[in-house]
Formats: sequence, C-alpha cells, structure tokens
Amino acid sequence: MIKPYGIIPPIITPFTEEGKFNEPVYREMVDHLIRDGVHGVFPLGTTGEFYAVSEDEVREIFAVTLDAVKGRVPVYGGATHITTRGTVRLVQVAEEAGVDAVSVLTPMFVSQTQDEIYQFYKTVAENTSLPVIIYNNRPKTNVHVAPATVAKLAEIPNIVGVKDSTGDFTNTAEYIRLTRGNDHFSVLLGRDTLIYAGLCCGAAGAIASCANVAPRIAADIYDKFKAGDLAGALDAQFTLAPLRLACNMGTFPEVIKEGLMMQGYPVGKCLDPIQELTPDEKAKLRKVLEDMKLL
Repeated sequence: MIKPYGIIPPIITPFTEEGKFNEPVYREMVDHLIRDGVHGVFPLGTTGEFYAVSEDEVREIFAVTLDAVKGRVPVYGGATHITTRGTVRLVQVAEEAGVDAVSVLTPMFVSQTQDEIYQFYKTVAENTSLPVIIYNNRPKTNVHVAPATVAKLAEIPNIVGVKDSTGDFTNTAEYIRLTRGNDHFSVLLGRDTLIYAGLCCGAAGAIASCANVAPRIAADIYDKFKAGDLAGALDAQFTLAPLRLACNMGTFPEVIKEGLMMQGYPVGKCLDPIQELTPDEKAKLRKVLEDMKLL
C-alpha cells in the first residue's frame, strides 16, 4: 500500500483555445515536473480544474498521465463528486485506469455532519482497492473534516492520508498529533506557505499547486529537510512563498496558468467563467517570477 510523501504537484490541465484537453502540452508538463524532481503527480485536483471536465475527459486525462509518467513517480488521481455514488463511480474510473491512489474531496454544496463525512469516506474506501487520500479544502467547499474524524478514518487500512488545504496550521497539527502512531497514514500540506512548518511537525509532504511553476524550489523544501539541511529547506520555503501569495490575484488557479505561460508552456487560460489576469496583475506576477529566478 502506497504511503504518500514529498512534493506532489496537482498538475494543471492545459486547454486549447477551443476548450479541449491539450495532450501534447500536458505531456510536456509531466516531463517538466518529473525532470525537476517532484515526488508524484496529481491529475484533476482543484488546480487541474476537476470540476470542468466530463467523465470521458477524466478517463482520457488519467490514461495520458499514466502513459506520460511511465512509472517514474506515483500518480494520485482526483475523484470528486457531490454524491457518494458519483464519487465511487469516479474512483472506480481511476482504478480501471491504473492510478496508484486517489484523492477524494469532500462533497460540495451539501453541508454534512461529521458522521456523514465519516460514512462518505468509509463507503468510498470499501468500494475500491486503491489507497484513498482525504482532501479537506474548507475555504472552497465550506465543509470541514474535523481532526477526530480524520483520526477515526485513518484506522481504515486503505485510507492512507489527508491533504489539509484549510490554511489553519492548528488543524494540520491536530491531524498529525492524532495520527502519529499510525504508520500507514500521511498528513500532507495543501497550503504552499506551510510546507516547512508541516515537515517540522511530522507531515509527510505537500500537494503543492505552486510546484507546477516552481517544481525544483518546492522539491528543495522537502529534499533539503530530509537531508538535514534545515536552513536550506527554510530558504526554499521563503523563496516559494511570494508565488503562493500572488495566487490571491485573480481566480484560482489562473495565476498558476499565467505563470506557466510566462515560462513558455502554452497551457491556455482556465475555462470560463474564470478570466485572465489584468495587465497590472500580470506585471506583478512577472516581477514575482523574475525575483524567484524563474524567468
């Protein structure tokens, strides 16, 4: 059973001007990320605009990802739906494709109790042989997976981790504290400014959107930390922080796509209704990337 670790970029989904999945550019992105040292790739997360693609496109993107990766790093497939049965169906699509694990976001719009959240993930786990990662993105969904619920879910053998995108480090630390005796379970940061802090407290890594644009810098936080170079890891964290803060411009994940286009990767803009950054915002982003020596 896989145990998630390291820096895992939730890879963007490039689109053509007509809104079609751009396979050649996607393959280029996969090679770019692996070449620069990431420890896994995660198609169809929030950064990959999972909400904007059909089930047929999900199958296609999983197949292309696996073919492009060729076993070099684990593939964590996103499987998110507003209902339990819809989520189970997408998890089974991911399993049929051959991904190594699935990341499952809490259902959106529906305001669930903690018991309902527990039953949701338990049912998902019972309907797949794949390792399952809980994905808590309360700022986007307004649904929270409480630390006690995560600790209870961690007792299920094929629930192997949680991604915490709340930005609430007390919450992350509680996830770590309550599961630290569980050898098969990983806590992953979903807020790129907190990767170093998480590692210091026992987190296993991060699913880091900014790693699309700065894979080597993001990977350095983890690699240098594990090598005992704490000063180097902290320096890498502080180098990455301005890019994550710049993501507050525009609607997420447009800043990530704009940054990649500035670097020469023709990934296209996010699908409508998300709009391009303004000229002033683009200028500010360019300065950030120049200061990071990414341009």
